[in-house]
Amino acid sequence: MARNSSEYATFLRRLRRAREDAGLSQTEVARRLGKPQSYVSKCESGERRVDVIELLAFGRIYGVPIGAFIEERAYPRELGPERLRRVAERPRRRT
Repeated sequence: MARNSSEYATFLRRLRRAREDAGLSQTEVARRLGKPQSYVSKCESGERRVDVIELLAFGRIYGVPIGAFIEERAYPRELGPERLRRVAERPRRRT
């Protein structure tokens, strides 16, 4: 995904929105990650790329599955973190 693509811009919005929905500041998230606040800021602005392990850490802090950051239908505005947590905990159907 190119850094300037619309998909990446959507990812960045979802990353920031998940933090805001969790009621956390960038400073608080950085403290929990053991990183400087600028790390969170750069991740949310796209100045720094986020790898999958870092995305897992963000998801744990925000209480959302990583799909919330990347799947088109996984994190619509009307679903908050608590609803997403319940969806993620549901057993998957076998196909």
